Amino acid sequence: MAGRKRRRFQYIRQRFPKKMQKKLVMLFLAIILAFVGLIGKITQINATNGERYTRIVLDQQQYNSRAIPFKRGDIVDRNGTVIATSERVYNVILDANVMLSSKDEQKRAVAVAEVKKVLEDHFEVEGSVIDEIVESKPDSRYNIIKKKITYAKAQEFEALRQEVYEDENGKEQKKYPNISCIWLEEDYIRSYPYSTLACDVIGFTVAGNVGNAGIEASYNDILNGTDGREYGYLDTDSSLERTVKAAVNGKNVMSTIDISLQSIVEKHILAFNEAHKNEARDGEGSKNTAVIIANPNTGEILAEASYPNFDLNNPRDLTAYYTEEQIAAMDADQKLDAMNQLWRNFCVSDIFEPGSTAKPFTVASGLECGTLLGNETYYCGGHLEVGGWSISCHKRDGHGIQTLSDAIANSCNVCMMHIVASMGAEQFCRYQKIFGFGQETGIDLPGEATGLLYDAASMNSSSLATNSFGQNFNVTMTQMVAAFSSLINGGNYYEPRIIKQILDENGNVIENKEPVLLKKTVSAETSEMLKSYMKQTMTTGTGKNAQVPGYSIGAKTGTAEKHPRNQGNYVLSYMGFAPAENPEVLVYVVIDEPNVAKQDVSKYVTDLSREIMAEAFPYLNITMEETPETNTPAASE
Repeated sequence: MAGRKRRRFQYIRQRFPKKMQKKLVMLFLAIILAFVGLIGKITQINATNGERYTRIVLDQQQYNSRAIPFKRGDIVDRNGTVIATSERVYNVILDANVMLSSKDEQKRAVAVAEVKKVLEDHFEVEGSVIDEIVESKPDSRYNIIKKKITYAKAQEFEALRQEVYEDENGKEQKKYPNISCIWLEEDYIRSYPYSTLACDVIGFTVAGNVGNAGIEASYNDILNGTDGREYGYLDTDSSLERTVKAAVNGKNVMSTIDISLQSIVEKHILAFNEAHKNEARDGEGSKNTAVIIANPNTGEILAEASYPNFDLNNPRDLTAYYTEEQIAAMDADQKLDAMNQLWRNFCVSDIFEPGSTAKPFTVASGLECGTLLGNETYYCGGHLEVGGWSISCHKRDGHGIQTLSDAIANSCNVCMMHIVASMGAEQFCRYQKIFGFGQETGIDLPGEATGLLYDAASMNSSSLATNSFGQNFNVTMTQMVAAFSSLINGGNYYEPRIIKQILDENGNVIENKEPVLLKKTVSAETSEMLKSYMKQTMTTGTGKNAQVPGYSIGAKTGTAEKHPRNQGNYVLSYMGFAPAENPEVLVYVVIDEPNVAKQDVSKYVTDLSREIMAEAFPYLNITMEETPETNTPAASE
């Protein structure tokens, strides 16, 4: 074994004689020296020109590696009219590091002067802005100089980049060679073409494409997309390569709102408040004036508006309702409170006592539980003693003998108190829940309130009596619309909704929002009886002042005294539907503390309701009453 090892070693020494071994050593040393030289050269380049080469690479990355913002989806009305959109704009960015990159002081000065001139001439940027950046952050690479530049302005600037002239040698030279440090960053801003129209329903966005109130908030995730990214990098051949991950734009939503109908409603709301400002105790409009127009057979909200409103394009502007002195006196919290009150959707988020518009529900409950048969009569002497209290009717000298139809048409409190006394608190409270009071309706808008109700255990006889005609419990307008729709459509309680469809960015339907039937509240027979009772309201009762010629209308008016009592503050309301026999539309009008000296006058709300319906019904092609044909006798010969 040892002999074999010696022979192998001798063989290796024979293959690599000393002369060859020396050559291998020399080659190895040469390679080491070459690496040392290469490292030295790299070190020298980095020390003398490293910053310039680094800047070249970073410049390429800065200009070519960028976020690609998504476009937030549009909100359109039921006919496809755009009511909220995102417009493409550009931010002007300055790379101070590139602007000041020259080692020559004079060249740097020329570059700064040229940049200041272009920015001032083209974008109206003060030269002092550039001076401040040069002074405080000369190495900065990303400075937003101006925001929201239009597409047209951006195109003008890009053309400016390409402007050339011929020098004395006939060669083309760039007119502005030093503005490569200025570049435009693509962005979007939210825009509302109709300004204040439907502001409570639409809502607005804040920084970062976050919806605030309305559809913008409740459908925020659907409206938003995902940012893309364009990557720029140098490959092995020092060529600039690009990888683009496209932005995913948000989806569009189609609302149930009809913007033309909305315009009609808001026009009359504003006219009412402007007309009565001189009567107001403080010179302002009503505390709130709100209207909902709905399709009672589907739950769709066709129009929803309230006063005061605000400009969606400038939602923090308080100057329409406060003087400059008042705004200046507010601290930050007070301003925020004022804005939140302005942004609040009264139709969804505010609770109030419904007043006499609740009386049809009292009658419906009695009919459904079997307490009433429909042929009852009651005597109203102007008040009723209940639980040790004398509770008055709105007609202090009494209505006399009243049928159920009379009781609703004339809005008799005494009749309602008799009905609930025979029904009892347990049945009354059960039907309040059936009608959805004290509960969320499920409407697809944020901030929905629920209201406050008694339960049967805590309801005494006087509370039951006042509840029967809409006092001492709270509702929202949305709850009333959903519940009242079920009274007149055969008993079907539909979930109220504000969105009709979800669309992709090309307008293709992704999802249809079908009517959602949640429950049955009353029988078809009860519904028919109530419709006939409420038609009498418009012919001989409290709503006749709201009658629109040519239409068969059913309705109920309401007047509710607000807490604290005996302060002269009231909520007036009107709930009307047409045609009375087969309703196609429901109109609910509420005036909270009307701007008049004496608030408990229903004429204010019936006048406003008539003006709205007179213009809205023809627009909606609501079926008119049939006029009997008259037979004209033949002329005698």
